[in-house]
Amino acid sequence: MTEDPTSRLLAFADQLRQHRVAHTPKLTGKALGELLGWRPMKVSLIERGRQAITEPELTQWARALDMPEDVFNGLLQELRAIRLDQSEWKYRLRRGGHEAVQHSFAAIEQAAGKIVGVETGVVPGLVQTPAYARAVFEKNAAFRGAGADVDAAVAARMERQQINYDGSKTIELLVFEACLHSGVIPADIRAGQIDRLIAVTYLHTVRLGVVPLDAELPVPLLHGFWLFDDELLSIEVMHTELTTSDPDDVAIYTGLVEDLWEVAEEGDQARAMLLRILGNLAPSG
Repeated sequence: MTEDPTSRLLAFADQLRQHRVAHTPKLTGKALGELLGWRPMKVSLIERGRQAITEPELTQWARALDMPEDVFNGLLQELRAIRLDQSEWKYRLRRGGHEAVQHSFAAIEQAAGKIVGVETGVVPGLVQTPAYARAVFEKNAAFRGAGADVDAAVAARMERQQINYDGSKTIELLVFEACLHSGVIPADIRAGQIDRLIAVTYLHTVRLGVVPLDAELPVPLLHGFWLFDDELLSIEVMHTELTTSDPDDVAIYTGLVEDLWEVAEEGDQARAMLLRILGNLAPSG
């Protein structure tokens, strides 16, 4: 069985730190970051295992420290092995239950100063009601044939939502109007969820936008995605979760977020839209 890749990543991160200190003891992590043209604290995050280094970044790191080729090749092989472990581990987490995935996601959110979520098919988990979350977990469990820990998963998702009231963080959530019309979730549950979204529009700690059905989009969106500190990208597709901190990949999605805010409804306009949708869901007679 593959070991938890977290401990392996921490050991790898410590190797990077040791190489930096051994090469130039007076070269601080911050100074190395400036030398590489990276954002402040990035080296610290990498050396503490809080942010994964990419292969191009590892190459930059090695060149800056004049790292011997054999040492670099060894680190590169280990980095690739860790990524394989992470893929297998995530798969087992999903097979083993949804609660573990919620705790894993919560750890990333707690470490981030800025959280951006864009969802095209479901309401973002950070603002789901318990009933909506339960319906989503039950649908996924039935589809995947695994993840029977629905009660624990719902509780973990509700616990994650405490971060919405943390004034030290920037939280931006964009939900597509199509999510609120989808028959995947029963109408009565959607009604309660829309009521919850109306309440969220009044939170000063969360920026919520609704992308109208008829909005002119810059590109067809095939899936939702999450960004953390504009440095880490997470995409959940039908069978797995993809993550990357490659600057070019991240830049595509940060630019897309800016475009989506241009067409999204916020504040009074968002509330008016939500109330209209809610009225259409109300039973007649």
